[in-house]
Amino acid sequence: MSSHRPLVLRDYLGILRRRAVVLIAPALVLAVGAYSASLVLKNQYTATTTVLVEQQRVPDDFVRPVVTEDLAERLATMQEQIFSRSRLEPMIQRFGLYKDSRHLPMEDLLERVRKSINVTSIRGDSRGRNTVTGFAISFTSEDPRLAQRVCTEIASMFMEENLRVREQRAQNTTDFLSKQLHDAKTALDEQDRRLAEFKTRYMGQLPEQQQQNLALLSGYVTQLEATTQALNRAQQDKNYTQAMLAQQTAAWNARQSNDANPQAVEQQLATAQAQVIALQARYTDDHPDVIKAKSNVVQMRKKLEASKTPAVQTPQADSPAGAAPADVLQLRNQFHSLEAVVKQRQADQKRLQDQVHAIQARLNLTPVVEEQYKNLTRDYQTALTFYNELLAKKAQSEMATDLERQQQGERFKIVDPANLPEKPVSPNRPLIAIGGFALGGAIGLGLTVFFEMRRRPLRTVEDVEFYLELPVLAGLPDKRGFWKHRLARLHKRGRVRAAQAGN
Repeated sequence: MSSHRPLVLRDYLGILRRRAVVLIAPALVLAVGAYSASLVLKNQYTATTTVLVEQQRVPDDFVRPVVTEDLAERLATMQEQIFSRSRLEPMIQRFGLYKDSRHLPMEDLLERVRKSINVTSIRGDSRGRNTVTGFAISFTSEDPRLAQRVCTEIASMFMEENLRVREQRAQNTTDFLSKQLHDAKTALDEQDRRLAEFKTRYMGQLPEQQQQNLALLSGYVTQLEATTQALNRAQQDKNYTQAMLAQQTAAWNARQSNDANPQAVEQQLATAQAQVIALQARYTDDHPDVIKAKSNVVQMRKKLEASKTPAVQTPQADSPAGAAPADVLQLRNQFHSLEAVVKQRQADQKRLQDQVHAIQARLNLTPVVEEQYKNLTRDYQTALTFYNELLAKKAQSEMATDLERQQQGERFKIVDPANLPEKPVSPNRPLIAIGGFALGGAIGLGLTVFFEMRRRPLRTVEDVEFYLELPVLAGLPDKRGFWKHRLARLHKRGRVRAAQAGN
């Protein structure tokens, strides 16, 4: 069997009538006490300023910003910088913050200042993205004017810090790009030097000179063929002149020695006939050399016939003794000229052959040189491209740095200056009183439960039936009201005490 009877609404109403004082008195007392205690606390005033983030005035298509860090991250970094001791301690001393707490260590004062400052980001839809478009700064102090001044000072610190950070980062970017550009220029000069040395070493064998070498080779081959043909003609002319000179010299020697031997004349005739055949192979019958050679054959035949007939030989009247005739001298001069021409043609042929061989050697080495040249050219082009990219980036960075110096880039603008607070934000005395009332009500409720649980009186028919487990045959209703019943009980207790005191 359970030790307690389940309560119904009528039971709770009965408890409320009986313990109304216990429930209400602590709540009222604590509400009044809490409100009275809040009167001792000093009022706290909060000044607030709103800072808007203005975007770069020059379009991004013309000058790209160097600082691309997210504003929320940049605000967190700036907040750490501003909340440092080196920035807050001078402000505490300048404005005389917490004069009544100068006995506290500086670290405690700095912590109180940090807790009094509140920075809240303001987000909005910028270019289709939910980004930070501004932030609000608030400072809480006992003096409203001091709160306003400190809030203004903190906003100025944020603005100065933003300008300094952006300019410093832009300058650092420019310095970094300048160093990288110097290194890239050194590498480009080295590649340029290596490429120039390679071109000097393999001059005439470079890939872009291949067509030129082919044209030169074709020209030299043509010249070599023409020189070879000219050499062959000069050689044939030389041989012919040499044969004619030998014939004329032999005839002259024969005349000089008055040699009329028919065998010798027959030999000269055979030589003249062979010369005619050789000339006819080269020229037509109307050529002067062919006609002259035929005339010489006719004379040799006549001379052969004359040699067979004995006769007195007389020396030529027009030829001095021991002197060669004019035709022999002419043939000798012609032979020497042709010999010089042959030597010159041979020298030209040798020169052209050497040039052809040299160009052929160049063309044979072109594939090997082309592979090395491609590697050098690729490295040079890579270095040149990297240098040009760095040069363009450095120019952009310099423009962005100059833009930051002129404060034409992204900057902070105060749209709502720090206000002079008229109403304190704390303590909230009505809320404190309500809190005291709630605490008192909880205490009164606890006392009521305690008193109700301490004794178990039988107040209703349900109590009798539950605890005695006996049926109730009849009951007398209590016609008195709650307060009337309480007054009667108090009156009865008073009479009892008076009687006891009289005895």
